Amino acid sequence: MAEIATIARPYAEALFQASGTGAAGTAAWLDELASVAADEQLRLYADNPRTTPEQVFSLVSGVIKTSLPAMAQNFLRTVIDNGRLAALPEIADQFRALKNAQQGAFDAVVYSAFAIDGAALADLSGVLEKRFARKLNLQVELQPDLIGGIRVVVGDEVLDTSIKARLEHMKSALTAA
Repeated sequence: MAEIATIARPYAEALFQASGTGAAGTAAWLDELASVAADEQLRLYADNPRTTPEQVFSLVSGVIKTSLPAMAQNFLRTVIDNGRLAALPEIADQFRALKNAQQGAFDAVVYSAFAIDGAALADLSGVLEKRFARKLNLQVELQPDLIGGIRVVVGDEVLDTSIKARLEHMKSALTAA
């Protein structure tokens, strides 16, 4: 069977071309569809030979929180009719990569022990963009075991200023002596 990335590429590229200047809006509903499609039980239901594509479409569109625009409904029907629901998370990843490449931006995940409000996130975004020398799309994920501080992951680069990392560094320095 073909690699999931190979299957997802034509869908992501076609959707990117069709979305044109509305790529940001498309990315929003595509990410929501991808998160629903990542559910294992949904995929088992969709793969059942007794389940019709219309039943799968109704279930997926009923689960998501927002109403889908016509373009999203047509795209979802195409993906389901072709039996590619499992590829939807990869389609979303490749679409995001195409959108980021067009904008010259990169995805960044900020792991924090505490929630970060909008103003602090905007300030942090400016500092991180200078540090990494590129435009960043920040996504915050809570990780209480960091104790304090943040850990930022941009592609394969990591900036760890968490208290947990500092304590581990102190521990290794003390045990090495």
